[in-house]
Amino acid sequence: MSGHSKWHNIQQKKGKTDAQRAKIFTKLSREIILAIRDGGSANPDANGKLRDVIAKAKAANVPNDNIQRVISRAAGGGDSSNYEAITYEGYGPSGIAVIVEATTDNRNRTASEVRHYFDKYGGNLGATGCVSWSFDQKGVIIIERGDLDEDEVMMAALDAGASDFSADAEVFEIYTDPADFSSVREALEAAGYSFISAQIEMVPQNYVKLTNEDDIKNMSKLIEMLEDNDDVQEIWHNWDEE
Repeated sequence: MSGHSKWHNIQQKKGKTDAQRAKIFTKLSREIILAIRDGGSANPDANGKLRDVIAKAKAANVPNDNIQRVISRAAGGGDSSNYEAITYEGYGPSGIAVIVEATTDNRNRTASEVRHYFDKYGGNLGATGCVSWSFDQKGVIIIERGDLDEDEVMMAALDAGASDFSADAEVFEIYTDPADFSSVREALEAAGYSFISAQIEMVPQNYVKLTNEDDIKNMSKLIEMLEDNDDVQEIWHNWDEE
């Protein structure tokens, strides 16, 4: 399971500056636009993909007014951007497996920029499928422990259809099959739980620890540059950062 590494990543994201949070909202806006286009409806009740993206945005503390503005603009044809979703796979320093999910209106620009980051920081972009075989696609829901009772949360998750559950000192991590993610998330929402994170993820089967200082610095920089790129939506990797 993703365990401590996933929570470590979220802790880092929670400390982002206002400018970085604005960038996260811009990226989520693209996801909303794509969800409406692909799902054929701007009504969340009729579009499960849109419901999932809205839940992801709320977990990222995006104000509801902002979410509704993007939905209204996309539904009214106010956004003419021709976005498409593209996935890149490659290797970071010392063979760290990296998957980059992007949403772009210029495929050539995005491919060139992503390739440049990999080349510059000790990695290389590979062919489709070169690393994704070592990841499992799962629904991942993270709930802050706070004063919640572990057994109650676990039973609520399993009763809702979750496939696995883990707990540490700060959070509960709930895993689902991708097909069950929406129903499990909605059942937990209905039960009154709020989420730190809720989305479909690529979860590494194994993690790799880096010991060389140059590799650590280059891997950190590669992730930083990818995160800073407006076209990059998600970065999945098997680097054990702790």
